[in-house]
Amino acid sequence: MIAELNRLVELVEGRLVDDLDVASLATELGTTEYHLRRMFSSLAGMPLSEYVRRRRMSVAAAEVLGGEDLLSIAVRYGYGSTEAFGRAFRSVHGVSVGDVKRDGGPLRTQPQLRFRLTVEGHITMDTRIIDRPAFLLVGHATRVPLIHEGVNPHIQSHIASLPAAEHARLKALSDTEPAGLLQISADVDPDYTEGSELTYLHGVAVTGTAPGADDLDTIEVPAGTWAVFHTEGAYPAALQETWAATATDWFPSNPWRLRPGPSIVAVLDRADDFSTATSELWLPVERA
Repeated sequence: MIAELNRLVELVEGRLVDDLDVASLATELGTTEYHLRRMFSSLAGMPLSEYVRRRRMSVAAAEVLGGEDLLSIAVRYGYGSTEAFGRAFRSVHGVSVGDVKRDGGPLRTQPQLRFRLTVEGHITMDTRIIDRPAFLLVGHATRVPLIHEGVNPHIQSHIASLPAAEHARLKALSDTEPAGLLQISADVDPDYTEGSELTYLHGVAVTGTAPGADDLDTIEVPAGTWAVFHTEGAYPAALQETWAATATDWFPSNPWRLRPGPSIVAVLDRADDFSTATSELWLPVERA
């Protein structure tokens, strides 16, 4: 994965003035667009689209300073007008094209990225790989913003809005792994951008057909392989650290890649105040 990401950076660098087809680049690298975007975002700390925009504006700044016609520069980098180019330029550098022409800066240059894997060896990830037949996720869904760290208040509010009897009703429907009440994230932005919307389902996994209840939302999960990460400690910090480590440590070191599908958290045990918990993080994977 590290080699693929570095090759991606090289391909982007050679095509800064072209329309980038990420799906084609992923095929060229022998991986999938979904996995490539998720791993890039997790390791670079920004979406691939944002990196490309910053690199384009970094290179364009040198051309602006060189005195080239502004419309020619704008068209070269895919903008239909000098106004649109100027807005993109300001969003990256924090100053206008005119300011840079007059004062020579300041500029916020995005260097070309280089990914490296640092192996420390003192953290063991408790992981199992399992194949599962198709199953259903049923429960109550809502749209919430993605928040990488800390408690997501929108999810908290959604769960709190459900009566106690509804939690018991859902739990009684659970008849397969992952067992019990689940925290399910679906339709997540492949770039994993902070603040982007996802579908959150508070529900359970069931086999067979969906329960005949009009008030329940359903996600169909096809048969496939799952990587299941066991974690325990402060909640939700330990879980979020494990989630981050799947990108920084586990996927670069193992012959698996993410495939499209929901991510699932099963809470196996927890303190009364939910300050600590033992959890399993289920991620859909396939052979790399």
